[in-house]
Amino acid sequence: MENELENKEINTFEKLKNILRDNIKIFLSLIAVSLCILLGLIYFNYTEKKNNEQIAEKYITAGLFLLSEDRLNSKKLYEEVVLAKNKFYSSLALNSIIENNLENDNQKVLKLFEIVESIKMNKDNKDLIKLKKALYLKKYSKKKEGNKLLEEIISENSTWKDTALELLK
Repeated sequence: MENELENKEINTFEKLKNILRDNIKIFLSLIAVSLCILLGLIYFNYTEKKNNEQIAEKYITAGLFLLSEDRLNSKKLYEEVVLAKNKFYSSLALNSIIENNLENDNQKVLKLFEIVESIKMNKDNKDLIKLKKALYLKKYSKKKEGNKLLEEIISENSTWKDTALELLK
């Protein structure tokens, strides 16, 4: 009985050994591809992290320029942050541009809104950007367009529905 069990183990081991020997190129290829994918993911994460750090530095530097009354450099850096299409900092930079009246050209601000709206983010954040755009439009005498955005927010049953209803009154 023990002899049979040992023979089965030896046979199983021999079978695995033969399969490995016959398919060594396939196994080595799979290992190489897996290693390349792993290294690619590590590199991607590293570059993404570095990019986020650079955008954060630009955002902070723009804020420092704004505090020192250097509005031109502040605006330039905030625009670069928006153009970087960062999920977090782009909308903050756009808010800073609007709140501090750094850009006088309404069309340019609306283009910046379009850039931020094109960023992949969750629905609540997208709706918040729509709400801010609606407020901006209403502020600069484009009430119809602003109200249309508010109605979209309401019809989509957004988290911001109550705020949009208040603004429509």
